[in-house]
Parts: sequence; structure tokens; C-alpha cells
Amino acid sequence: MSCESPQESLGFLLHDATRAIRRQFERLAADHGLTTSQWRVLVHLFRNGPMPQARLAELLEIEPISVSRLIDRMEDGGWVSRVADPTDRRVRRVELRDKAREIQPQAREIADALYDRALAGLPPETRSLLIEALKTLISNLSQPTETDHDR
Repeated sequence: MSCESPQESLGFLLHDATRAIRRQFERLAADHGLTTSQWRVLVHLFRNGPMPQARLAELLEIEPISVSRLIDRMEDGGWVSRVADPTDRRVRRVELRDKAREIQPQAREIADALYDRALAGLPPETRSLLIEALKTLISNLSQPTETDHDR
């Protein structure tokens, strides 16, 4: 049994690190008028291209109605558009508008600077090890287990 304090446990450390990164990103990106949630939508669209709102809800791990409201605000701001899916007219895909595509390099610079700051003092091999360890953690927890099938 571990005698580490809750503040030193893996869960607390991951949560606190994520919160600190999110808070700093929001501070640095505030000039662009987007929230962290809106930035996350843009990142998924930058990476994956246009997609249905339902898929965005899955990726963001939030309720479809919340994504709908989020997309409403982003559409009003000129960041994204909803368009009919060419293969299924019942589906509305969310796609980037020019305003969003133009901000992508700045968003990347903000993120890169933030990650450099977050990892300052860690040698390159430790940075690589941390990233690989986090990928492994995510992969391990993304795989279904036998107990998952019972639920």
C-alpha cells in the first residue's frame, strides 16, 4: 500500500497538470476570443476534417446538446459552419471556415510555447519518456477489459 498523499497521486497530478495547461492556454489565447472548449473543437476539425456534431460530442466527451450550443456560438462567431452531409442529408457536418483556418498557425505557436514552458528543465530524453508513458497510459485505459463487458 502506498503512503503518498492524495496531492501526489497520479490522478491528482494528471488533473492538476491538465488544469494548469488549460488555464494558461486560455490566458494566452484570450485575445482570439475563443474558449478552451471552442479551441478543442477547432483542433479536432484541424486534425480530422469536417465531421458530424455527434462525432464531435464523442471526441469531446460531452453531451450532444452541449456540442450543439457550442457550435451555435462558434457559427455565430464565424469560426465554423454546419453543412449537409453529401451522403446523408439528415446529418449536418461541422466544418472550418476561413477565419478558423487562418488562426491555426497562431494556435500552434501558442500551444508549442506553452508546452515548452511546461516541460522546461526536463532533458529531451525525459520529455520523450513522459510523452510515451502518457500514450501508454491512454492506450491501457482505452482497451476494454473483461469487466467492461459485464456492464
